[in-house]
Amino acid sequence: MACRLNLASRNFDKAAENLGRAAQVYLSGEFLRQVVESEGKAVQAAAQAGELPIDWTARDCPALDKEGKPTEHSRLYLGSDGVMVPHITAQEKRTRRERIKAKRRRCGKKRRALPKAKVGADGPFKEFKIVTLYDDAGEHRLVSVTRGDCARAGRLMRRDAGRVGLDKADDKVGVVDGSEWIKNQIRQQSLPLDDLGLDFYHLSENLHKARRVVYGEEDPKDEKAPGNLWIGRLLHTAKHEGYEKLRDQLQEWKAGLRGGSSSKAGELLWNYVTDRREMIQYPKFVAMGRQIGSGPTESMCKATTQRIKGRGMRWDGDHAECIMALEALEQSGIWNDYWKAQLCLAV
Repeated sequence: MACRLNLASRNFDKAAENLGRAAQVYLSGEFLRQVVESEGKAVQAAAQAGELPIDWTARDCPALDKEGKPTEHSRLYLGSDGVMVPHITAQEKRTRRERIKAKRRRCGKKRRALPKAKVGADGPFKEFKIVTLYDDAGEHRLVSVTRGDCARAGRLMRRDAGRVGLDKADDKVGVVDGSEWIKNQIRQQSLPLDDLGLDFYHLSENLHKARRVVYGEEDPKDEKAPGNLWIGRLLHTAKHEGYEKLRDQLQEWKAGLRGGSSSKAGELLWNYVTDRREMIQYPKFVAMGRQIGSGPTESMCKATTQRIKGRGMRWDGDHAECIMALEALEQSGIWNDYWKAQLCLAV
């Protein structure tokens, strides 16, 4: 219950207060923090050992056709992304420690020595990696989080893919934002994907970035504005005609650009699209009923960091990872099964 209430609380003090009211279990905010983070570490250990109670596999994930109707085939998606997490810096740690020491001196009583200070981060934000596996209907999902590097995220992809039997799915699809590290890890981990697609939103985002430079700010409701006409045509081409037609239109458009900033924006967009040529296959995805957006992964970036991105919050990396691991457990739909299994172990 401490972990459950913490997920929806603004801070540990408020979670402790709610725990007292809900269950007549009275803890200080600091002690509740220790309990919650300890349980978060236990969840991480269980995930590493393959002991999470996952009761579904790729075979339980029917593919939907382009009308949204279930088919006889199975389909599973792989997604991954990075998300920035607020960290407490070394300077902030020193300032906090000096403030606590001053308060203790003013108290005038002899106190136990403060524990050894943990090393703070070298910057206010660090990137964590999110890995998701999910189906068309959104009924099955497995979410994992790591503060490790790209290689660590790649190992999570392989681990989780093995646990749900990604290789057993009839259709194995990756939908990602096109980051090089994700493509590299999928390749290095030899993940058996049938296709890897570029998230349509990220393509649109890069087109809009170039539009603003070349055509300036326009009213998005003005359908006849040159920039809006241009981007509408390109997005339609990408979705319904594919990469080659999109490339040809971009090449023709880029050749007519004048001015340093416009030419630079055109070159950046050209490089972005051509570097991801093998991922731009929206007509094929649409015809097969596949998703072309990475919304399920993006939503997990928001959900797993919601508790740790409150106003003024700063975290040690390992503590933030513990809190996010508990949220990942919830988002994977195995919260209740996990705690039931822990109760059986305790008995």
